[in-house]
Amino acid sequence: MLDAMGILADSFWRAAVYCLLPRVILLSMLPLLLIGLLGGILGYFYWDAALQGTRSLLESSTLLASFWGWLQAWGVGDVTAVLAPLTVVLVVTPVLVMMALLLVALLMTPALVTLVAERRFPHLERKQGGSFWASAGWSVGSTLLALVALVVSVPLWLVPPLVLVLPPLIWGWLAYRVMAFDALAEHASKAELREIMQRHRTRLLGIGVVTGFLGAAPSLVWASGVIFVAAFFILVPLAIWIYTLVFAFSSLWFAHYCLAALDRLRSDGNPVSAHVASGSDQGAEAIAAQSGAPSDAFISENNLP
Repeated sequence: MLDAMGILADSFWRAAVYCLLPRVILLSMLPLLLIGLLGGILGYFYWDAALQGTRSLLESSTLLASFWGWLQAWGVGDVTAVLAPLTVVLVVTPVLVMMALLLVALLMTPALVTLVAERRFPHLERKQGGSFWASAGWSVGSTLLALVALVVSVPLWLVPPLVLVLPPLIWGWLAYRVMAFDALAEHASKAELREIMQRHRTRLLGIGVVTGFLGAAPSLVWASGVIFVAAFFILVPLAIWIYTLVFAFSSLWFAHYCLAALDRLRSDGNPVSAHVASGSDQGAEAIAAQSGAPSDAFISENNLP
């Protein structure tokens, strides 16, 4: 127990230090670069059409017609000329952010696991216990279960303390399931992966819950950017960068802990493999006994060739 807690604390500080590495910082900046690239491409081809369509929609709205008239009576100019581009940006930005974060999530976790493995555990044998399709299926299944849990728990969110506890718990469980599996998929065998996921379940869930609470911080910055429109183009990119950095820290924490646990499992004699090997030896002895063939012990005791 104490040994596992030592691995937990050690992996936390190592993950924090690794976030200062140039490679990790560059990876955390990747969503901003992708958003800029996607935004530039979409803006070049579709900006004028989106602007005209949004402005026509605002001007033709019967609900807003009286409001526009009231503003013009007060001497305000063409408000739709200002609101149209702002509306397009506010609608398109979340879509671009989700696309960029999804791409980074697919690329970042394998890159960070490889970074930790190369720097700390180059001696670990890669047993490929989880394939790409197994990881994808595991992630999709876990995500669906988490979404169901979120929907079912929505009525409980009306209770003030639970709304602060339930979502981080559910997202923590999801992070534990997905990130721990991805951290072990390349290096652990299937038996080792199951063993570590079961033996360290509580601590892995704890890592997920802590990172789930950390992931709520960028949402506050994002909300501030939406409320304070003047600071939108500063606060929203800052929120995206913080969120990506938290994601990187989470991946690094899981990678350090899981690979250290795998290394400890193997250095202790790997009871999983030993159990499999023992079972194979016992099976061989049973087959030899049934067939009448002499066992290895019998041959050794009687000095038989």
